[in-house]
Amino acid sequence: MGKGPGLYSDIGKKARDLLYKDYQTDHKFTITTYSPTGVAITASGTRKGELFLADINTQLKNKNITTDIKVDSFSNLYTTITVDEPTPGLKTIFSIRVPEQRSGKLELQSLHDYAGVSTSIGLTANPIVNFSGVVGTSLLALGTDLSFDTKTGGFTKCNVGLSFTNDDLIASLTMNEKGETLNASYYHSVNPATCTAVGAEVTHNFVTSENTITIGTQHSLDPLTTVKARVNNFGKANALIQHEWRPKSLFTISGEIDTKAVDKTAKFGLALALKP
Repeated sequence: MGKGPGLYSDIGKKARDLLYKDYQTDHKFTITTYSPTGVAITASGTRKGELFLADINTQLKNKNITTDIKVDSFSNLYTTITVDEPTPGLKTIFSIRVPEQRSGKLELQSLHDYAGVSTSIGLTANPIVNFSGVVGTSLLALGTDLSFDTKTGGFTKCNVGLSFTNDDLIASLTMNEKGETLNASYYHSVNPATCTAVGAEVTHNFVTSENTITIGTQHSLDPLTTVKARVNNFGKANALIQHEWRPKSLFTISGEIDTKAVDKTAKFGLALALKP
């Protein structure tokens, strides 16, 4: 794919990853194996309280075509076929879930030096059409994300976003939920050598007049161990430590406490990902 402003989903992604990625209060185990023919098989299980969820994903790559087939514990079958760059800068994605026949979707992504476009359409009689587009450069980008329901004749999603990227700073501003919420995020790389970074996100809801403020940081203790922490204005504090005990295999411990209700039991999560 080409370089440039990227896709709409890239707006604010660095801050979101810093503040939310890898945090969890569940127990998750993932193991990946590869067959001699190059087929990747990934089995994962997640325990959420008394509920246990599991799925098996098979991925096959043939030149620029990637096929993913996943079966979960509810007997749902997910199939995704991705064709990467049939022409320069273009990606085609076809996905469907069985037995939900109305879930079929065809998506096209196109990246260029000054624009990034993603459009999808449901493969049904009255499909939902999605369009997102970004114009600008790798420094400054402006974009929109729209969804239109052809059955009701109305928009189900209407978002706009602005992103500014510098060498060590990324700032973004988005208007979501048809103008009901305003979100501002900030990411700053303090020391690339130790992957030290800080980030913040502020969300204002115009309907409830409620503000949500989340700040976080990350730091690498050594090339294989990373710690992260975050806190929001409601008193929820989270922290995690992630160790790559062998190449591509990660062990993560995370925890959450409510500083405004210290009598409540703290929550802990474990995640183990094994790859050969």
